[in-house]
Amino acid sequence: MAALSKSIPHNCYEIGHTWHPSCRVSFLQITGGALEESLKIYAPLYLIAAILRKRKLDYYLHKLLPEILQSASFLTANGALYIAFFCTLRKILGKFYSWTPGFGAALPASYMAILIERKSRRGLLTIYMANLVLLFCITAAMYMFFFRCKDGLKGFAFSALRFIVGKEEIPTHSYSPEAAYIKVEQKKEKLEDKPRKMNIIALVRKLVDSICKNGPRHRCCKHYEDNCISYCIKGFIRMFSVGYLIQCCLRIPSAFRHLFTQPSRLLSLFYNKENFQLGAFLGSFVSIYKGTSCFLRWVRNLDDELHAIIAGFLAGVSMMFYKSTTISMYLASKLVETMYFKGIEAGKVPYFPHADTIIYSISTAICFQAAVMEVQTLRPSYWKFLLRLTKGKFAVMNRKVLDVFGTSASKCFQDFTPRLDPRYTTVPPELPVEFS
Repeated sequence: MAALSKSIPHNCYEIGHTWHPSCRVSFLQITGGALEESLKIYAPLYLIAAILRKRKLDYYLHKLLPEILQSASFLTANGALYIAFFCTLRKILGKFYSWTPGFGAALPASYMAILIERKSRRGLLTIYMANLVLLFCITAAMYMFFFRCKDGLKGFAFSALRFIVGKEEIPTHSYSPEAAYIKVEQKKEKLEDKPRKMNIIALVRKLVDSICKNGPRHRCCKHYEDNCISYCIKGFIRMFSVGYLIQCCLRIPSAFRHLFTQPSRLLSLFYNKENFQLGAFLGSFVSIYKGTSCFLRWVRNLDDELHAIIAGFLAGVSMMFYKSTTISMYLASKLVETMYFKGIEAGKVPYFPHADTIIYSISTAICFQAAVMEVQTLRPSYWKFLLRLTKGKFAVMNRKVLDVFGTSASKCFQDFTPRLDPRYTTVPPELPVEFS
């Protein structure tokens, strides 16, 4: 373990921004790169979220861009302020300690950055958990349980789940079975009045209906237009299509960059493995959840909110098709946040002001400390994210000098040695580094 009291005399150019000796220029370069990547991340994310939540035109005209810029500014500040405090701490302390390049610089930077973000998005963060699928299964089970409970979920979480699994799985419907049957008959009459267009969607629907025409439906099931088999199959097809289209949309910017240089790469926009993986993940999640819910209604002869725990847990296995640490950890952290605030409302959990901000700052600082001193302990997805955010500059730190702290900082960078301008260095590169 690195000794906290020991130090090295190198300046911030020799350790951190080895690509340029100027702190100001390095700060501007990090800021520009981080802003560009942040916009690429948040622009499609907010646009897809707005579509899923069926936002009105007023939102797209007046709120969408400010929200994108606010979140992009938060992420940009996280990277830019890190390098700013990295240099500031070196100038204040006059040397580097084992904690200053990572934790010391990242803690104030992440705290100030999270204050820029909207309060509704300051979710509680957690440390990486090894068993990704199991974590998602547990998270999905609890989410689906809250989804089915009255006032269990609100806002975007409720809207998103209602879009994914359908309103048929919400136990408190505003219409009776008789009214539902009337709506179905009216819908059929309207379809009969219109000229039939045999497009692809109509053909697929007709095929599914013919396969499941005589299937059973339990009296407790609220999918009045379909039997249980058709209900599950249609759920899979619908969400598989949504997942496929979402992944295609996310790949459009990178595909069009090669429109003229490599036109053949446009085919990968539609025939890409990730497109089908996301589709399989969403489709199987919905079909497993719906299928299990119908099965439990048949077995127990009633509709119970507790069914959602079993159905959600089994549906979580669908993450094997699309293993995403980001999705799993984000949903788990938001679940913790939801349960925490429910505990506050019930008067059983004390309220800690700014708890989300403090936890985020400490968690991010720990990750940055690992990224500087022990990259081998950091999960690969987060390391790739840091490289993307800094345009690869996080990888060109002089970690061989940091090896003296005993953390094997250069273990993954044995072949890299920065080419420093000796006019701006404190310690000549050929001299061995010693503790002070």
